[in-house]
Amino acid sequence: MPSFYAEIEINASRAVVWRALLHKHEWLKWNTFLYDLEPDRPFIQGRESLLSLRRVAGQDEIEVKPRITLIQPEVCLRWSYSAPGFRSEHVFELQDIGAYLTKYTHQEIVSGMLSRLFLPFIRQDEQQGLKRMARELKHYSEQNARIRR
Repeated sequence: MPSFYAEIEINASRAVVWRALLHKHEWLKWNTFLYDLEPDRPFIQGRESLLSLRRVAGQDEIEVKPRITLIQPEVCLRWSYSAPGFRSEHVFELQDIGAYLTKYTHQEIVSGMLSRLFLPFIRQDEQQGLKRMARELKHYSEQNARIRR
């Protein structure tokens, strides 16, 4: 299955990074890849959320309605969304790799008959979007970690 992947080390505890990732109402402060259209509605496992994504600055946003499939506090957030012939699953994982040092990974797994048609058009932009979000999360989390220490 084709997938996209981003990984980065963040100089902040898992708790700080998790808070930034899970508190959608703060995304507008740091996240230019994913936007939450219902920021006051918390992520709850089994419930849908209304999000949009912007692969490239200046492009139109694409709305998606993923279902939250897993929430493991300070460890993993997972969601998936489907359209006829296309499925996308996002997995966000946090791992302690030292004192106040967290490894953040974001993987998107794409499948379905139509994914072969879409992938050539979105591959580079999608990959860059995941990497951009990782850098933005790092910057935002590290700023918040300095404030909390």
